[in-house]
Amino acid sequence: MTAHKEYMEQLEQALAFILEGDSFLVVSHVQPDGDAISSTVAVSWLLKQLGKASVLVNESELPSRLNYLYDFDRIERYSEDKFQESFDRIIAVDCADFRRIGEVSRSFGVNSQLLNIDHHPTNNGFGAVNVIRPDAAATVEILFDLIELAKQPLDLDCATAIYTGLITDTGGFRYSNTSPRVMEIASKLLAVGVSGYWLADWLLEKMTIGKLKLLQLALNRLTFSDNLEIGWLYIDQQDMKNTGAVSEDIEGIVNYALNVDGVEVGILIKESKDGSLKASLRSAGKANVAQVAQQFGGGGHTRAAGCKLDGTIEEATAQLVEAVRKALVM
Repeated sequence: MTAHKEYMEQLEQALAFILEGDSFLVVSHVQPDGDAISSTVAVSWLLKQLGKASVLVNESELPSRLNYLYDFDRIERYSEDKFQESFDRIIAVDCADFRRIGEVSRSFGVNSQLLNIDHHPTNNGFGAVNVIRPDAAATVEILFDLIELAKQPLDLDCATAIYTGLITDTGGFRYSNTSPRVMEIASKLLAVGVSGYWLADWLLEKMTIGKLKLLQLALNRLTFSDNLEIGWLYIDQQDMKNTGAVSEDIEGIVNYALNVDGVEVGILIKESKDGSLKASLRSAGKANVAQVAQQFGGGGHTRAAGCKLDGTIEEATAQLVEAVRKALVM
């Protein structure tokens, strides 16, 4: 069976899963990014077109800059007290593995059936039905195909959501995942009336004053390996308090380490409110950072991945830099 035929069969199974149900819980990964939120609302839109009910939930605080999206205000933040109902049909989008769903999984019924739609190569197919396409630039690319299969004409609301997912996960159509198919889809979305210029300016250029101050602190700590192949920086909770920044302001800062000429891998260590550490890794292509992240229980893509770390910031940085160093000589 060809990869395309297998993919189309997965889409058909996904559509059947949706048509067979009446009500769905729609979830995406913790600390959601542009693709996760856009995928959530795109699924919500499709379910509405098909006459289905939905509840949209995420464990984390949502990035406010995406509040222009259709049904953004319907995405509820999970709390165990609020969500005591159990759901039998779940659609998970953009979750590299089941753990990325977070505490929302407590609302899954004992006999729940899960549709897993994702583009991460580290996804292990945790759903009863799985649509996994690692060569897709974003999960919204898969949802575009699913919507076409369902024969639902796009309106401006859904087109804007899909374009948002594409532009954020391709870095403004600059990353290596920007395929001819991505540009074909983007062209169709622009024809619907999507404001590509406004989205690019809002999502990729504008920043809050909190982010600017945070960036100043982070860049002051930017450190490189002796051969300049690895660059790393960190942000702790004191930085967040001093600058008034919020979690979404951290997004994209890791790229400043990678964008230095000669750097092959950029690393950003972030301290969460509970004191735990998370790392974002970006690769220029020489190292597979998904494999590095998997060593620490994380995952992602060849060029963009993440994981959690133990110890102090200094200890975690040393462990991760050493793992990246080994990956670069393999």
